[in-house]
Amino acid sequence: MRDAPRSIRARGNMRPFLAFVCLLSVASGAAVGTAPRVIDANRYHLGVPGQPEWQEFEPGPPHGPQLELRFTAESNVAESTLLVRQRDVKTAWQVALNGRRLGALEMLAQPLVRAFSVPAGLLKAGENQLVISRAPSRVVDDIVVGEFVLDARSRAEVLAQATLEVEVSDAATGRGVPCRLTLVDGEDALVPLAASAASPLAERTGVVYTGDGRARLGVAPGTYVLHAGRGFEYSVATERVTVAAGDTRRLALTIRREVPTPGLVACDTHIHTLTFSKHGDATLDERMLTIAGEGIELAVATDHNHHADYTEAAARTGMNPHFRSVVGNEVTTKAGHFNAFPVKAGAALPDAQLTDWPALLASIRTVTGARVITLNHPRDVHSNFTPLGPENFNAATGDLKSAPEFAVDAIEVVTSAAMQSDIMRLYRDWFALLNRGHRVAAIGSSDTHDVSRFILGQARTYAVSQAADPAAIDVEEICASFRAGKLLVSLGLLAQMSVDDRFTVGDLATGLGGEVRIVVEVTGPSWVNADRVELFANGIKVRAQPVAATRAVRKARVEWTLPRPAHDVHLVAIATGPGVTAPYCETPRPYQASSRIFTPRVIGSTNPIWIDADGDGKFTAARAYAVALVQRAAGDPARLQSLLGGYDQAVQVQAADVAAAGTK
Repeated sequence: MRDAPRSIRARGNMRPFLAFVCLLSVASGAAVGTAPRVIDANRYHLGVPGQPEWQEFEPGPPHGPQLELRFTAESNVAESTLLVRQRDVKTAWQVALNGRRLGALEMLAQPLVRAFSVPAGLLKAGENQLVISRAPSRVVDDIVVGEFVLDARSRAEVLAQATLEVEVSDAATGRGVPCRLTLVDGEDALVPLAASAASPLAERTGVVYTGDGRARLGVAPGTYVLHAGRGFEYSVATERVTVAAGDTRRLALTIRREVPTPGLVACDTHIHTLTFSKHGDATLDERMLTIAGEGIELAVATDHNHHADYTEAAARTGMNPHFRSVVGNEVTTKAGHFNAFPVKAGAALPDAQLTDWPALLASIRTVTGARVITLNHPRDVHSNFTPLGPENFNAATGDLKSAPEFAVDAIEVVTSAAMQSDIMRLYRDWFALLNRGHRVAAIGSSDTHDVSRFILGQARTYAVSQAADPAAIDVEEICASFRAGKLLVSLGLLAQMSVDDRFTVGDLATGLGGEVRIVVEVTGPSWVNADRVELFANGIKVRAQPVAATRAVRKARVEWTLPRPAHDVHLVAIATGPGVTAPYCETPRPYQASSRIFTPRVIGSTNPIWIDADGDGKFTAARAYAVALVQRAAGDPARLQSLLGGYDQAVQVQAADVAAAGTK
């Protein structure tokens, strides 16, 4: 099959790209034979027949598992450039010209134009062969690739024809601000660029992180859209620009703080570098720019089985005023991945060979002295082990076969680099753990290894803190908030909740009257929307409210009045909305998808407010109620059924489990 399926062709209109090529040729004044030339304008769907990765690839079979493209050219006496359009690339697809490897497509789901350098002498006069292929793999990866453009100039020459001088300032101060620049063409595809500045930059195709808001971008002639932003709390400034060869255009953009977060600190507790983890692509210094550029205020270094310290790099790059770094470690084992922080940079490493959770967690806590331990991406498979997989975890009762005493402080319910097909799946798992009696907080994090592939801080946790200066954050105060569950989870939205105007997340709500007043406020930047707010008691949805789209920062303020529950419950508010499709913060696809249907969503959630409904001054979990009721029933099923009449489904599920265990 030569052309891509209709759904793919519709997203990939070739007119902007061909117009870009024509403008490039005319504006540069290139002579015939040296001008950019479209060697193939088609778009090819590559994949394994009968194994579509996503629903959009189901209508027709792929062109094949690889592409062999033949074209005529003149031999090149100097370096040339090959421009290749791609999208939905997850694994390593190699690009070879006349049997010689040029490199690989970028592992990025977003559409982009990849610029490959073609060494002198590699092109032959007459027929040439371009091959795009990957090694045999059990990982399904359907991609779209093409058009293909050949330019007789070197990559450096192609990207030195026009210049964009960019300055981004903060509306409140008027000064330059760390930020992310995203440059795309008419198809919202990231484009190749050559960035330079007086201060350090982190540059990838179509993306630049700048520490002071300034960057000089070398580009080919064409029409582009530049976006400037600083993560979840900030607006996005956008400007369209057309440049011809020899042009220098100055672009001054202003971004503003939109989402208020008083009393909260933005945390990403799952961050990697190529420097220490030895995979991904973000060097240590580049990582400092991405932290500051996404507005993260507390950054935990969590390279695999390594105590990484960002202090010197943050000072070297000048980013230390913008965030507080914390030494941590992703203890990576065959029985799960656990983040531990804070630890001393030179401290001993825990035994990562342990697979027994009680022994492993005890080793982590004892050896590192960490105040916080988190369970990472609990539904992902690593080393043939899934922490919350069915062989280890009962998703209805919260029973953990690996660790009856679950000695972790938090679990990731949203990991932006490891999204679930069902964004609520890990929330249901968490609710089951809470009903079992485990006091474990919910957190969000990025698990980023790269500069641009998965955006740092896209999922994040907001922790209660009195710090006014990011560089002066009290790490002990943050740890206390984590252990007390005074946290909010954010992937595009921020949800906050109060009970009777007195209690908020992490609190035990006591002294309640006959009715309970609940207020949920949902905020988010102008470029994100919510469409529903839901309230869960013991993981059971008890209220829901649709929300209209708005560019306002306050997405919703919902008030509910509930009768005081008959027994203690944990209350959690969750706001969700349509995913972001804009190129500057596109909602990522699932990492290990369980469905071919991808429905991007944003989410913001609270941690629990613990409702002391029975008035005894403490919180009683569903499991504890169930144990007491089964004991009172003394083996009489009818009596147990009668006793359960005043309790919710969470207690009933636990009681059935307790009763079944007692009969074995």
